[in-house]
Amino acid sequence: MLGGTIKISKNKNFDSTTAKLSTKDLKANFGKVQVLKGINLSFPENQVTAIMGPSGCGKTTLIRCLNRIHELTPNAKVEGEVTLDGVNIYSPQVDPVAIRRRIGMVFQKANPFPTMSIFENTIAGLKLAGVRNKETLDQVAERSLRMAFLWDEVKDDLKKSGVDLSGGQQQRLCIARALAVEPEVILMDEPCSALDPIATAKIEESIVALKKEFTIIIVTHNMQQAARVSDFTAFMYLGQLIEFGTTSEVFEKPKSELTEKYITGKFG
Repeated sequence: MLGGTIKISKNKNFDSTTAKLSTKDLKANFGKVQVLKGINLSFPENQVTAIMGPSGCGKTTLIRCLNRIHELTPNAKVEGEVTLDGVNIYSPQVDPVAIRRRIGMVFQKANPFPTMSIFENTIAGLKLAGVRNKETLDQVAERSLRMAFLWDEVKDDLKKSGVDLSGGQQQRLCIARALAVEPEVILMDEPCSALDPIATAKIEESIVALKKEFTIIIVTHNMQQAARVSDFTAFMYLGQLIEFGTTSEVFEKPKSELTEKYITGKFG
């Protein structure tokens, strides 16, 4: 095994009392295969936390557990706790649909609804929640598209189909759709993996701006991207959390030999 026995390292951490979202001994399985092996991690409020690590290390499964999407997969199982503002979201009394409104998700592949216009895509979640007031919908659509740095590009063509946009625009439309329901946390799973550098820069610009109002957790294979946009970084390997700290500390002074080898390109 790379680096010998795996040891979890922590750099200087933020005050855990400022955490918006935390996991405690979080385990996840697909059938008999254990993907997460007891993750203990806290995500600071109004900051960007990047989760990085080689393919298959459990990054995507982790964030899918954070808003209870993992359990929708057949034979999936979750153990442990995920707390949002101190409340365990896996408690029997908690409505998972309400949790998915509070913790929004932007997937790796842009997925605008193909039969809907740009406007309809943006406010789809609101309409699903029963909002029908046209003035409210108009205001939320504009605000969300502005926050996703897309408004100026589409404001004169809101009736255009969402799938007619470029790949980068489609991804920003999906970000706007997530923002429209006013989540508190936004999860992003490799949001720029299929985009060119110009589109990626737009997404990164929006991420940095959005942390003023939201707590953001982004999965990325791109270490340069993690360094550019995140305040904190978690490194995972084989379903375990290896290291967590401020991004500058993790990249400049990693505590774990595994982290250092990954950052310097010796494996991954």
